[in-house]
Order: sequence, then structure tokens, then C-alpha cells
Amino acid sequence: MSIDDTQMKNTDIENSGVNETNAGLNTESAEKATVEQSTESEEKVQKQPHKGVYLLPNLFTTGALFSGFYSIIAAMNGEFGNAAIAIFISMVLDGLDGRVARFTRTQSAFGAEYDSLADMVSFGIAPALVAFTWALAPLGKVGWIAAFIYAVGAALRLARFNTMLGVEEKRYFTGLPSPSAAAIVAGVIWAATEKGVSGSDIASWMALLVPITGLLMVSNVKYRSFKDLNLKGRVPFVVLLISVLVLILVALEPAIVLMGVFCLYGLWGIGGIFFKALR
Repeated sequence: MSIDDTQMKNTDIENSGVNETNAGLNTESAEKATVEQSTESEEKVQKQPHKGVYLLPNLFTTGALFSGFYSIIAAMNGEFGNAAIAIFISMVLDGLDGRVARFTRTQSAFGAEYDSLADMVSFGIAPALVAFTWALAPLGKVGWIAAFIYAVGAALRLARFNTMLGVEEKRYFTGLPSPSAAAIVAGVIWAATEKGVSGSDIASWMALLVPITGLLMVSNVKYRSFKDLNLKGRVPFVVLLISVLVLILVALEPAIVLMGVFCLYGLWGIGGIFFKALR
């Protein structure tokens, strides 16, 4: 074999090696491009919002919103007893929508936002307007400022609650929950209406109760959430008897009993502060 033939063979070997290297690089580039395209397509799919919403839990939320809106309409028509009852109905429906969503595994970001907006109407705007229409209007500026303090307290309470999800201890709420605050205001109005007491008779008391309740919502006072309450376990027989007694009392005097229960709950957190200070 001549020298020229040997050089030609070496050149062919080198060219084939270069071609194989280029082919490998081209294959790797093609694979990377395919991976990048699939990743981009997956990101686009993830970024696309869901076109539908879950019906069942959002129906309960809509019912709670409707009850809160009806409460405002009833107060404008002078039906303050019905207005207060509608707020309590909103509480029941608001408690059911979250449980239904968890039970049916239909939680969603849309449902959480919708529930928060409905709570603002039912437990923020409605109690403030009902209290203003019933008792605070004759007080002029003092009346509407008291109602506004409650409304803005409810808004701040809901905003703080949404930002503290997953951070706050499950056993306690920081600040008075907005449904409980609404129940205090609505309970007083309902009980007073049932007993024939007009709003003008206790306007001064309502001018204190309404803003204090609003401030409790944005306070750092701890309130038990009862989320750790185990209803599936065994309890002493006396607990069943007490539960039956409470149900009988609620059936006999629902306005008085509900007002008393939620007022005691509101005072419970404040009492806890003094109890810790004395220990």
C-alpha cells in the first residue's frame, strides 16, 4: 500500500468520526428541542384556567350570598327580625359549603375566592347595614362611623384569614371569626325585636357593641376553632343529655339562646387573656 493510499484511509476514518460526532450532536439537539417543546406545551396546559366550576359547593356559597343580600333588603323594608334570621341562615350555608367541598373533593381556588366574597357581603356588609338601619341611623355621623368600623373590620379579618391559611394553628382563630361577629350583632337585633325592644331604645349600646365587635375581628385575641373536636369518638352519657337540653332551649327561645351563645363566645377570648395574665 502506498503512502497516498494510507493518507486517504486516515482521512476517511477522520471524516467518518466527525460525521458520527455531528450526528450524535444533532441527535442530542433534536432530543433537547423535543424535551423543551414538551415542557413548554405542559406549561401552557398548566397555565390555562379550568373552563368549568364545581356546582355543588358553589350552590351553597350562592345560597349564603343570597341570604346575606336578602338580609339587607329585609332591613330596608323594616323587617329586622327576618333580616337577622337571614344572617344566621347564611352562617349555616357558609359552614356547609366548605364541608361539602372537602367531602366531595371539589375544592378549588375559584370556590375559595367566591366564598370569601360571599362572606364579606353576608357577615360584613349585611350586619353593618342592618344595625345601622335598625338603631344607628338616628345617631348621625356616630352611627355610620360605628357601622363602617364593623364593615372594615370584617374585610380586614377575611383578608388576614386568607393570607394565613396553612400558617395559623388549626385549634385557634386569630381574631373573632366574621360569622361569629355577625351572629353577635344579628342575635342582639333578633332578640330585641322578639321582645319588642326598638333600636332607638338601645342605640347607644349598639354604637358601642358594633364597633367593638368589628375591632375584635382584627385583634390578636385567640378564639377556639373547634376544628379538633372529634365527633366520631365516644363521649360520656351526660354530654348527650346536655346536647338535647341545648336543642330544646334553642327550639323554645332561638333568639335569646343564640344571642347568648355567641356573646359568650365573643367574651371567651377576652376572658382568656385575663386568665393567662392571672396565672
